[in-house]
Amino acid sequence: MKKTLYGIIIVIFLILGIKVFLVKSNSTYYKEKLEERTLVYINGGSAPRGRILDTNGKVLVDNIGVKTIYYNKVKDITYSEEVKIAQTLASIITIKEGSLDNLKDYWLILNNNGQNLIKNAEYKLLEERKIDKEYLENLKKERITSEMLAKFTEIDKKAAYIYSLMNEGYIYNKKEILKNVSEEEFAKVIETNIPGITGELSWERIYLYEDTLKNIFGKIGNIPKEKKEEYLNMGYELTDTVGLSYLELEYEEYLKGKKAKYLVNNDNTLTLVEEEQKGNDLVLSIDIDIQLKVEEIIKEKILLGDKYPNTEYYKDSYALISDPNTGSIIAIVGLRRNDDDTWSDISLNVINKSFTIGSAVKGATIAVGYKYNLIDMNKYITDSCVKLYLVPQKCSFKSLGKINDLKALAMSSNYYQYLIAIGITGNTYKPNMKLNATEEHFNIYRNMLANFGLGVKTGIDLPGETIGIIGSTIADDLLLNLAIGQYDTYTPIEILQYINSLATGNRTKLSLMKEIKNENNIILKQNPEVLNKIDLEDVYLNRIRDGLKLVLSEGTGRIYVDKNINAAGKTGTSESFYDSDNDGKVDVATITSTFAGYFPFDNPKYSVVVITPNISHNNGTSDTMYYGASKITKDITNYLNELKK
Repeated sequence: MKKTLYGIIIVIFLILGIKVFLVKSNSTYYKEKLEERTLVYINGGSAPRGRILDTNGKVLVDNIGVKTIYYNKVKDITYSEEVKIAQTLASIITIKEGSLDNLKDYWLILNNNGQNLIKNAEYKLLEERKIDKEYLENLKKERITSEMLAKFTEIDKKAAYIYSLMNEGYIYNKKEILKNVSEEEFAKVIETNIPGITGELSWERIYLYEDTLKNIFGKIGNIPKEKKEEYLNMGYELTDTVGLSYLELEYEEYLKGKKAKYLVNNDNTLTLVEEEQKGNDLVLSIDIDIQLKVEEIIKEKILLGDKYPNTEYYKDSYALISDPNTGSIIAIVGLRRNDDDTWSDISLNVINKSFTIGSAVKGATIAVGYKYNLIDMNKYITDSCVKLYLVPQKCSFKSLGKINDLKALAMSSNYYQYLIAIGITGNTYKPNMKLNATEEHFNIYRNMLANFGLGVKTGIDLPGETIGIIGSTIADDLLLNLAIGQYDTYTPIEILQYINSLATGNRTKLSLMKEIKNENNIILKQNPEVLNKIDLEDVYLNRIRDGLKLVLSEGTGRIYVDKNINAAGKTGTSESFYDSDNDGKVDVATITSTFAGYFPFDNPKYSVVVITPNISHNNGTSDTMYYGASKITKDITNYLNELKK
C-alpha cells in the first residue's frame, strides 16, 4: 500500500516538473502573449471613404484632405501643463470661445479646484455622507460669479474651449481640436512643437458636379445617438464618420475606409502599426453626361412654360431613364424652380412623393380585362359614357367612336376601362345601376397593378423608399376611378418599374449600383434580380405592347416621340392639387401630366418616365394647356436615340 502511495507521489512530482520545464522553455512565448494582452492600440483620426463614380468611371464624389489639429495626451502630464498647451494653441489658431460651462471648469482648474468656494460645514456634510461629490462640484460652479470670469482674456476664453476638447473621451484617444485650419496656422502649430499636438489630414466629401445628385448620394456625419450600440458592436468608434442617408448609408460597409492603427507607447507617443486604407469605390449605373443633359432639358422646358397661360404653379418636373432589361437607372432627375429663379434638386421625391397618373396606368389596368376574359380582342364597340346610381356620368375625354382593345389604349378610352371594372363585379352595364363593389374587386386591380410594380416598393437601393397612397374607401365610382388611374397614387420610381415590366415581361428590382471595386478588383457586381414574372399570357402582354405602340404613332402620344424612334408608351393626365399660398392646405385644382415609355420597341434599351405636376389649373381664363411632358419627353428620346446610333 505504501509503495503504491509513493508511486503516485513520484508521478505527481514528475508531471509538475515537466510543466515547470515547459513553462521555462517557453517563457518568451508566454511573455509575448502577456504583452499582447497589455498593449494599447488606437486608430487614426479618419480614413478616406471610397469614391462614387458614374458608369463610365467619371468621379462624382471624392475626398478632400482637411488640415486638422489633434491632441494626444502626454503621459504623466499635469493640469497646469495642459493649461499651458491650451493657451499656446489659443494664441495660434482661430477658434471659438468656450461656453459658460467650459469657462467655469477652466476657472476651477486655475483656482485650486475651487476649494475656497466650499464652506467647512459643507465639507463636513460630505464626510458624513449627507451630500455627495457631484452635489459639491455643482455648488462650486454655482458660486463662480460673472465677476470672477470677467478677468479672463480672449486667449483664456479660447483656451477654456480647447482644454475641454483635450479632455473629452478616453485618456488615450486622439482628440480633434480644430478642422479646416489655414495653411499659415497649420504650419505655425507644427513649427511650435507643442507637446501632444499634431497636425494631420482628415477627410471630407467633395462633389465634382456640385448639387447634381447630391441628395441621392446622401450625407455623412457622426454616428446617430439612437444607433450608437449598433455601430459600436460592429467595431466603430463614436467619433467615426458614417453614411447617414441614401447611397452613403446603403453602401456604408463598402465605402468606409480603414483608419491607421497606432501602438500607444509607454510615454503616450504613438508608433504607426498599419497604414490607413481608402474605402472601396461605388460605381453607379448613372451616366453623368445623360444626367446633365436631362437636367438641362427640364430647366429649359420649365422656363418655356412662362410663355403659356395657366402655368404659374408649374415649378417642378421629374425624369427617369433606365435600362428596362436590368433595372439599372441611367438618370434620375427632379428639379424645382424657386421664386428667385434659382433651382433646387428634388430628385429624392422620386422615391417618396406620389402622384395620380391618370391614363398612364392603363397598360396595367387593361391587363385585368385580359386575365379575367373580359376582353374580346379586335371586337369593336362604340365609345360612350357610364352612369352609375347617384354618381355623375363618367366618360372618355371625348367621344372616340368605334374602338377595340388596341384603339382603346391608343386613344385612352375611359369607357373601355369602365366596362372591364363593371365586368369584374359580375355585372353587365345598365344605366343607373349599382355595382356593389367590394374590397375583393379593388384587390383584383391592385394585385395586377402590384404585379407590374405599382403600389409596392421597387426594391431600389435607396433607404427610405415609400409607396404611394392606397385609397381605403370602397365605393362603386372609386372602382371605376382606380381603373383609369384617378384614385391610388404612385411614386415616379414605381411608374418606372411598371413600364419596365411591360417592356420585358418581368418585374425587375431597380438599382443605382453597377459595381463596387477596389482599384481594378471588383468586390461586388449588380446582377438583375427578377422580383416576379408578369402574371399574364404572352399573347395578351404583346397585345398591350402593340396598343402602347399605337399610342405614340396615332394616339394621344403622337407629339411625345418622333415616329422614327419606334417606341411604345402611355400618356396620362390627372387632376392634382396645389398649395398656392404655402399655408399647408391645398387650394387650387391643377393638372398633372405623365409619360411612361420605352424604345426601341422590338429590343428595348431605354425606358423613360416624365412627370410634370401642376402644368395648368382650373381657375384660368383659357383652356390652353402647356404640354411640358411631351416637350421634355421628345427632347430626351431624341437625345438618347442619337446616342444609340
